[in-house]
Amino acid sequence: MKEKIVVSFSGGKDCALAMNRLIKEGKWEIDSLLTTVTDDYNRTSMHGVREEFLEKQADSLGVKLRKVRIPSHCSNEIYQQKMKEAVAQIKEAGIHYIMFGDIYLKDVKEYREKMLEGTGLTPIFPIWGEKPNDLIREYLAEGFRTRLTCVDSEQLDPAFVGHEIDPQFIEDYPLNADICGENGEYHTFVFDGPIFSFPIKHTLGESRIADKRFYYVDIID
Repeated sequence: MKEKIVVSFSGGKDCALAMNRLIKEGKWEIDSLLTTVTDDYNRTSMHGVREEFLEKQADSLGVKLRKVRIPSHCSNEIYQQKMKEAVAQIKEAGIHYIMFGDIYLKDVKEYREKMLEGTGLTPIFPIWGEKPNDLIREYLAEGFRTRLTCVDSEQLDPAFVGHEIDPQFIEDYPLNADICGENGEYHTFVFDGPIFSFPIKHTLGESRIADKRFYYVDIID
């Protein structure tokens, strides 16, 4: 009997790789994808991908979405209340586990663990503590395809935005930055891989700058 688990899903590469690990273990049943969507823009938070493409990802993955809708400039108090409501719904569905794709940011992991204390939900971290260089090689070896949708210009050259993660990307990537973008260097949109039943067709739209720092490219049909 497989255990049901909810996947915390940003639409990016780390959660996709972690989900792939779960599936390969053979003991988990992926119940749903838990994703925050910014209501004012109808886009995934931080990654800036349109909600319709999140739905296409879910369709290709064959898993339903659990959307947590938050306002732009969301306070931590509002975020925690929205997540509390989502966790209660997950518990009501008889699910006891939730997966996160964190790699090594201890404060983020501790925040998630504290948030779930006393809820009856146990956090699972399939790729926690592993070397980013090993993970990016595994990601490519597994056949995942992903594109940078947001770049923090204070940490990475904005020219990387819109690029696909491939061997050339790895070769060009600066040695002083985390190759998996764990420190917020970049955010991604994964559009194909072993867990997808079909690739997500898309093109690159307009680019924009937010807060004079974050370079985004729009993912469109």
